[in-house]
Amino acid sequence: MTHSPPVIDSGLLLSMLDTISQFGATGDGGLDRQAGSTDHGHARDWFRECLTQMGYETRVDAIGNVFGLLQWAGPDAPTVLTGSHLDSQPRGGRFDGTYGVLAGLCAIEAVRRHAQETGTAPKVNLGVVDWFNEEGARFQPSLLGSSVYTGEMELAYALSRRDGDGLSVEEELTRTGYLGHDKAPQADAYIEFHVEGNTELEESARHIGPFARYWGAYKFRVAMIGEKAHTGPTAMHLRKDAGLGAAYVMAGLRAISDARNGTLYTSVGRLVLEPNSPNMVPDRATMFIELRSPDPDALDAAENELMELLQQSSRRAAVSYEVLSVDKRHAGAFDARLVALTESEAAAAGLATLRLDTIGGHDAVPLSRKCPAIVVAVPSVGGILHHPAEFTHPHDLVNGANILARMLARLNACGGDLDAGLAASEVSRQNQEAG
Repeated sequence: MTHSPPVIDSGLLLSMLDTISQFGATGDGGLDRQAGSTDHGHARDWFRECLTQMGYETRVDAIGNVFGLLQWAGPDAPTVLTGSHLDSQPRGGRFDGTYGVLAGLCAIEAVRRHAQETGTAPKVNLGVVDWFNEEGARFQPSLLGSSVYTGEMELAYALSRRDGDGLSVEEELTRTGYLGHDKAPQADAYIEFHVEGNTELEESARHIGPFARYWGAYKFRVAMIGEKAHTGPTAMHLRKDAGLGAAYVMAGLRAISDARNGTLYTSVGRLVLEPNSPNMVPDRATMFIELRSPDPDALDAAENELMELLQQSSRRAAVSYEVLSVDKRHAGAFDARLVALTESEAAAAGLATLRLDTIGGHDAVPLSRKCPAIVVAVPSVGGILHHPAEFTHPHDLVNGANILARMLARLNACGGDLDAGLAASEVSRQNQEAG
């Protein structure tokens, strides 16, 4: 970029965040906008209307991913996508996912405006995407839309997933108008901006955090199976309490994590007791178990320990168990050139960076196995995520969107060639520092 870099319309970004946060608002600053819900559909309707008004081509594919495309460089040019997701956790925060979608749109608008003002010829097509069911709160597994997009999950399987009320993805996409038939664009690179959800940037007083690695995650759905009984007259030694078996597993999981000094995270984020009556010993306790680590060997070892724990816990509680499903996501690295490009553009903008790992999943993880991809974080206040108190300062939101715009402009100028874009960025940064 020989001209001054593109700058986003900060007022547009912040006003759009305020507007879309009304869909699914919980009244305490948070959101309940789960995938395929009515509020999720309304938020997507609003987003599509914004895209249409701004002159984007909109597409909705067969798993409900929404794309807004600026096809200004022609059909043979590379395509660079940016975005995230508009679905939320139940009673979650208003920035997680949503920021990446709207920052992406505002960054593309800044690049388009900058190109018009400087006479820069478009060399890549740009697109913003809202992936379906990133969170996995209502439909499991998570990363549903991006996994189908990359071919890592079969469309029929994804459409058949059901929520706790028995409603399927296909039924809810149809009801909300997002069971699409459009062809999804093929990404040659993907950049996702996100709020950090941790305290590393805040505590180090850094502004931009490119994620260099992503942790692996093994997810298990396991049922402890006992026998219904009355909680009053049934003698304790005669009870086959599935909930007790689950309790032993949950305590044992924490011990497995504690023995590894912070390199393995474990959780049971969801527990479903049946029949869920205060006067009945539960005969079924379904646990949603997670193991997370950057070390593949540690994950495999923890899986073996989990299997032993399930046997021990079931015997101890006089119940049986069944492993219902297993979802394994392996650890890996994001594109090193995009990490370096993030750092170079941030340095040129006078913003300090810190390389991070992402422990949580993002749509960029399956994308990274299809094309060069990265997630870049901006600071979170107190590291709070998936909670109504989730907050990122407006200046940090704007800083991130501006770095995204600079990265997109750099890739546009070099026709999508990451090596050339990184080299040009470094030369520009060095010249700026020397001058």
